[in-house]
Amino acid sequence: MTGKFKNKYRIESNRMPGWDYGWKGAYFITIVTKNRKHYFGEIKDRIMFLSELGLILRDEWLKTPKIRPDMNLLLDEYCVMPNHFHAIIKIGRNQYNKFDNGKTDGKTDDRDAMHRVSTTETETESETESETVNSDNNKFGPQRKNLASIIRGFKSAVIIYARRNNIDFAWQPNYHDHIIRNKKEYFRIKNYILNNPLKWENDTFAKK
Repeated sequence: MTGKFKNKYRIESNRMPGWDYGWKGAYFITIVTKNRKHYFGEIKDRIMFLSELGLILRDEWLKTPKIRPDMNLLLDEYCVMPNHFHAIIKIGRNQYNKFDNGKTDGKTDDRDAMHRVSTTETETESETESETVNSDNNKFGPQRKNLASIIRGFKSAVIIYARRNNIDFAWQPNYHDHIIRNKKEYFRIKNYILNNPLKWENDTFAKK
């Protein structure tokens, strides 16, 4: 990766304490192929040309909101690269998270990830910005109603297609996620995703 995001979303770090990845919010995700092998196509003249599997990956991602209508999902900017995938996905208010933050008094909490920031003065950067790996270990709520379950289903769909069509394919275990906390960060990440193909030659993922 280049610029402000160089290595930032590749650091293995702890999950945000007390954060439930089924909560309403905007999340930046990155999923990488095993050994960074180029399965999804190639970039020529700064334009991404999708392979058969790259087209399937794109189509499966676009199906996500329809597959999980109860989660009120919204797909934002995304980008299929030769060996990885970037996307912003928003989890909306739904049956699971409408009483989030442990509320049981019937009052809803409409704050999203951009506003549910702790007011503790002693917060560290790692506590206010989640840069996580292996989010499948979410200890909160039902495992079928969170970010980990979304990514797990998406990755599985691509693997199933590859196996059925005798395509040698594998994902890198787990994935990287980042909670988007404010509009400035949102637009910075959005622009990063849009410009990813243009900066491929200097991208860390370009090195196999």
